[in-house]
Amino acid sequence: MRRKNLAKILMGLSGGVDSAVATARLQAAGHEVSGFFMQLESPSRPWSRPAAFAEPVDALADARRVADFLGVELQVWDLAERFNRVVMDSFVQAYREGLTPNPCVHCNRFIKFGYVIERALREGFDYVATGHYARLWRPGQAGLIPAGVPQTGADGVFPDFALLRGSAMGKDQSYVLAGARAAALARAVFPLGDVTDKAATRAEAQALGIPVAGKRDSFDICFLPDGDTRGFLRGCIGAAPGPIVDEDGAVVGSHDGAFQYTVGQRRGLHIPRPHADGAPRYVQGTDPETNTVFVAPRQALTVTEIHAGPTVNWLIDPTSLGLGATGEGQLDPAGLTIQFRAHGKPVTPQGVYLETGDGGTELRVALLPTDEVTGVAPGQSLVLYQDSPQGDRVIAQATITATDSGPHL
Repeated sequence: MRRKNLAKILMGLSGGVDSAVATARLQAAGHEVSGFFMQLESPSRPWSRPAAFAEPVDALADARRVADFLGVELQVWDLAERFNRVVMDSFVQAYREGLTPNPCVHCNRFIKFGYVIERALREGFDYVATGHYARLWRPGQAGLIPAGVPQTGADGVFPDFALLRGSAMGKDQSYVLAGARAAALARAVFPLGDVTDKAATRAEAQALGIPVAGKRDSFDICFLPDGDTRGFLRGCIGAAPGPIVDEDGAVVGSHDGAFQYTVGQRRGLHIPRPHADGAPRYVQGTDPETNTVFVAPRQALTVTEIHAGPTVNWLIDPTSLGLGATGEGQLDPAGLTIQFRAHGKPVTPQGVYLETGDGGTELRVALLPTDEVTGVAPGQSLVLYQDSPQGDRVIAQATITATDSGPHL
C-alpha cells in the first residue's frame, strides 16, 4: 500500500535535462514514477530535418538513456497523428488566416494536459508530471504532492489550486500552460517550479550523473528543429508574391507570402529604399485575402486596447472576482498584470472588462499609450495574472482577436 502523501506519477520524459531532473526529484521524494515519451514524428509530417542542422538529436534514444539511468519504466505513446491534426494543422491554418498562434498553448491544452491527463487517470495514475518551469500551489500542501487527490473548491467546479509563475523568471512557462483546463492542471506536477535558473538544473543533473546533463536546449517550437518558422510555412503553404504597403497607401516593397509576417516584425521586410523621415517601418498587420503586408512607424503600432475571446479559460471561479455567473463584468485592475507573448514583459492594465453575448465572451483590456505596448497580434494568447500571497497567479487566458490604437474607455 502506498504511504500517505506519496503518489503514482506518470512523468513526461522528453530526452532533455529538465524532465530528467524533474524525474529524479520525484524519486527522491519517494513517489512511484513511470515515464512516457510522446512520439510525434511521422512520415506524413510536412517537414524533414535539414541535413545541415547541427547536432541531430534522437530524443527517444535520450529518453531511454535517462529512463535506464534512473531505473524507471518508459512507455512510448505514438501521438503523431493526433499531434499533426490537433496542433500542427491548426498552426498552419492560423497563419493562412493572418494570425500569430502559439502552438505550445494549443498542445498543452489538448495534448499534454488534455489527452495525456485523461489517459493517465484511466491507467491508474494520480498525477502527470513534466519539466515545465511553473509552480502549482494547493492548500495544505507540503512538498510537490498534496495529501490525496485534488479537491474542488467551494463553487463545486474549480479545483482548489493555483497556477503560479515559476521561480526562474527567464524560463517561466506559466504563460503557455494557462490555456489548459483547471481540472487538468490540478492533476499536474511541476518539480522544477522552485528552480531559479536553467544553470541550476544543469548543475543538479551533473551532480546526479544524469547522461543528458550537457544537452543543449530545444527550440521553443518542438516540431521546428532548426527554428525556421518561415521556411516551414513556405513548405506547407507555398510562396505567394504580394505587396508591402506603407501608412500612406504606397507600395514600398514586395514579399513572397504575407503568412510569413507578424505584427511588430522589422527583420526580413527588405524595403528597397528608406522613407523620407529615415525611420524604420514595422509590420502593422496583414490581409490574408489580398496577401498584403502593411507597415508603419513604430509609434503607429502602440496598442491601447486588446480584445480576446470568444472563450475565456478560467483557472479560478470568476464569481470570486466579483464577476457575474457567466463571467461578465469589470475587474479591479489593482494587482493584475497581462502577458501576450511567452517571454514578454508583464504589463499593468488600466481596465479589464468582460462582456458575454451570443458569440461567447470578450475579454477587453485597456492600456495607456504611455505603456508603449506594441507587437500585439491576433492569434496570440492573452494571459491574466493576479497578485497573491504565493506569487503571480494565472487567473484567465483567451486568444487575442483584435487590437485598438485609439483612446480607450
